[in-house]
Amino acid sequence: MDLDVFVIGGVGIDTIVRVPGLPLPPEETVHVQPVRSYIGHTGHGVVLGCHQLGLATGLADVIGDDPEGARIRSAYADLGLPLAVAIHPSGTRRSVNLVGPDGRRLSLYDGRQPWGLRVDPNLWRGNVARARHVHVSIMDFARWALPDVLAANCTVSTDLHDWDGENEYHRDFAQAADVVFVSTSALRDKAIDWIFASGRAQVVVAMAGSEGSYLYVRDGEPVHIRPVHIPGRPVVDTNGAGDAYVSAFLTTWLDGRSYQEAAEAGSIAGAWACGSPGTHTDLITAEQLMLLRV
Repeated sequence: MDLDVFVIGGVGIDTIVRVPGLPLPPEETVHVQPVRSYIGHTGHGVVLGCHQLGLATGLADVIGDDPEGARIRSAYADLGLPLAVAIHPSGTRRSVNLVGPDGRRLSLYDGRQPWGLRVDPNLWRGNVARARHVHVSIMDFARWALPDVLAANCTVSTDLHDWDGENEYHRDFAQAADVVFVSTSALRDKAIDWIFASGRAQVVVAMAGSEGSYLYVRDGEPVHIRPVHIPGRPVVDTNGAGDAYVSAFLTTWLDGRSYQEAAEAGSIAGAWACGSPGTHTDLITAEQLMLLRV
């Protein structure tokens, strides 16, 4: 196996608008800082984050035959990372993210692709067979990859993002993963119990932003992972912080470390990502992570 982490789904273009505050004032015109765009979204964040930490990574996704898609293909060629794409006329996913002075964001997500989209499974099959671990983003088309991933000799993870614990859309992903990431922002009581009872998860990580995160290991007591504050690196933009956490967690765990060590590494990486404006513009390296873990 020559791929450490292969990601299915989740690349697009982020347009970042730094606004004077959130919510926006009730005015017709709001003056903002220069508007910039980046290659972003959750799957790309995991690919790039793991790559920065020294893993061999790759991505399969559905994009458009448009300038945004061309930008993504060019970036992956420059990075030398495997990229398998299916082209769909709906185009490449996009997001406009409003970011306040404290780094908080409001994401306006344009998923574009239709519900129920099916693609040729050869999009992912060859690379799944090469991978030690597969991370499946919650793109609708990616759920059709789950049987192939489960049949492969690899571990599986997913990030449910702001799942409330009840939305049926997320359940296939939650049930298929060995490692489940989720935000606490909308999570309801008993949702984590349901993940363990209904699926194969061995660990669930609930990310809580400035409050840190919570580590739930099957048949164990939950552990609070304290937030990290990096001296001289204040929070300026929370875009991509969760993806950075996932990347460092997976990298550390795949290196044979404990779930708690992995979560602590994730917390450092997430805090580091918050210290740079934009999406995935300055992800932590293995050397930086090692120095901050001392």
